[in-house]
Amino acid sequence: MNACKLKSLKMSNNSFSGELQVIIHHLSRCARYSLQELDLSSNKINGTLPDLSIFSFLEIFDISENSLNGKISEDIRFPTKLRTLQMSSNSMNGVISEFHFSGMSMLKELDLSDNSLALRFTENWVPPFQLNSIGLRSSKLGLTFPKWIQTQKYLLDLDISKAGISDNVPEWFWAKLSSQECNSINISNNNLKGSIPNLQVKNHCSLLSLSSNEFEGPIPAFLQGSALIDLSKNKFSDSRPFLCANGINEILAQFDVSNNQLSGRIPDCWSNFKSLVYVDLSHNNFSGKIPTSMGSLVILRALLLRNNNLTGEIPFSLMNCTQLVMLDMRDNRLEGHIPYWIGSELKELQVLSLKGNYFFGSLPLELCHLQFIQFFDLSLNSLSGRIPKCIKNLTSMTQKDSSDGFTYHFYFIRSEYAYELNALLTWKGVEHVFNNNGLVLLKVIDLSSNHFSEEIPPEIADLIQLVSLNLSRNNFTGKIPSNIGNLTSLDSLDLSRNKLLGSIPPSLSQIDWLSVLDLSHNQLSGEIPTSTQLQSFNATSYEDNLDLCGPPLVKLCTQGEPPHDPKEVQDDEDLLLNRGFYISLTFGFIIGFWGVFGSILIKRSWRHAYFKFMNNLVDNIYVKCR
Repeated sequence: MNACKLKSLKMSNNSFSGELQVIIHHLSRCARYSLQELDLSSNKINGTLPDLSIFSFLEIFDISENSLNGKISEDIRFPTKLRTLQMSSNSMNGVISEFHFSGMSMLKELDLSDNSLALRFTENWVPPFQLNSIGLRSSKLGLTFPKWIQTQKYLLDLDISKAGISDNVPEWFWAKLSSQECNSINISNNNLKGSIPNLQVKNHCSLLSLSSNEFEGPIPAFLQGSALIDLSKNKFSDSRPFLCANGINEILAQFDVSNNQLSGRIPDCWSNFKSLVYVDLSHNNFSGKIPTSMGSLVILRALLLRNNNLTGEIPFSLMNCTQLVMLDMRDNRLEGHIPYWIGSELKELQVLSLKGNYFFGSLPLELCHLQFIQFFDLSLNSLSGRIPKCIKNLTSMTQKDSSDGFTYHFYFIRSEYAYELNALLTWKGVEHVFNNNGLVLLKVIDLSSNHFSEEIPPEIADLIQLVSLNLSRNNFTGKIPSNIGNLTSLDSLDLSRNKLLGSIPPSLSQIDWLSVLDLSHNQLSGEIPTSTQLQSFNATSYEDNLDLCGPPLVKLCTQGEPPHDPKEVQDDEDLLLNRGFYISLTFGFIIGFWGVFGSILIKRSWRHAYFKFMNNLVDNIYVKCR
């Protein structure tokens, strides 16, 4: 092979290291006039960026996802025939100016994302190129919206997120969205302001992300042309113009307006959307009932309504959404019984969060049909009754090697974009958001702060994949199941503030990964089983239990001294209460009787007055009876 005729060198996705300047130096010895493509992406190459203009015919240069660092020199140049320049995901810094792009009329793809580069162009700069793709994520573009983007007539992809822009978006930008087709527009995580005009023509972008800015006012209907729309973390105040626009929308698949200032009732216009797969309306001020038209979203996979002021019951129409993987309605004011059809019809559910509402009644047995459930949170409600024994049928929590379930529920749009599930969980006392990867590994049951009673069923120990079990603040009685140690994957166990009796099962010491344990405020007794694991917890994990003893508690166990029977203690308390009642009654009678009649016997004037009063009373009664 004649290296001097080398046209293409592709060495991506390896573990090559070394300095880029050395690599370029070796290539320039012979291939400087022949090399057309150089792809070194996804390696471990370091050093600073050298002058590449010596490669006269280079069209593609990709050094993305490496370890380049240092400052880009002000006087280096890129080859004028370059069509693709990819340098994202490195650690380069310095200033990119219009000088660096001089003569580059053939450039179509530019990606400088995820470096520490600043772009400084004159205000009316007209680039020599017409780009199809611009990637400047995490670059420093200045406070004003980059005006030079207006000159790009064939733009398909634009990413200027996290670019430090603090400005109103000019009208020409929205007009560009509605006048030409594009793949993706991402202007999120800036400080962009103002309202979006409602243009007559719908936009034609597959993905539109405006999240984490300060856009306000109504959401205009012209944005409906996108398949994926992320408007989260803004100040939008009205979704009706968007949701209730005339006509059927068969394009929109993902709609995220979480963390805005939307209020009033959720618009009842969901029957217009035939392709919606992901809807997130969480963290707003919506009130009233959940609209029944949401039941028309028959291919919906994720519905997030958490942290609003929604009232009423879960609408029966949602049973039509049989493909739901995630249903999150936590932190609202919903009420009524938990619908049986959640278990019998929504059999694909992996995440069910109804925490912080006013649901009451017992758990429907149909919930045991949720074979794929991994995140089950019904805490902070008014649920009662017992935990059904069929809980052992939650297959995803009983079988090993079931953690790949989420991979089957990605929804791809045009083979490029996929939605991501996320769940809010109070984990070790702190609220965390877990995304797809975390939810795959995290299998949770949280029934805390309800009115559940009776015994904890031993069948719960069949859920060997459980990572967190919280049954605290209920009215559970009886003993802790002796087979609790079968839950070998547990990281967190909270049974506090119940009425649990008896001793701590020795099998609990078999759970090696347990990092959070709370058995406090029960009626447990006997010695804490001796193991390195159980003695490692703070004494507060066991506090306020009757006759519980042994390390880490200060109270030591006395050999041969049987613990008190809680029933006997209750009988003693009742006996003491009865004695006190009769003693108080006797003293009250004596004091009352002698306090009145003793005074009459001793004081003569009182005695005369008393008998005179009684005589008058008898005379009056006699007269009236006649």
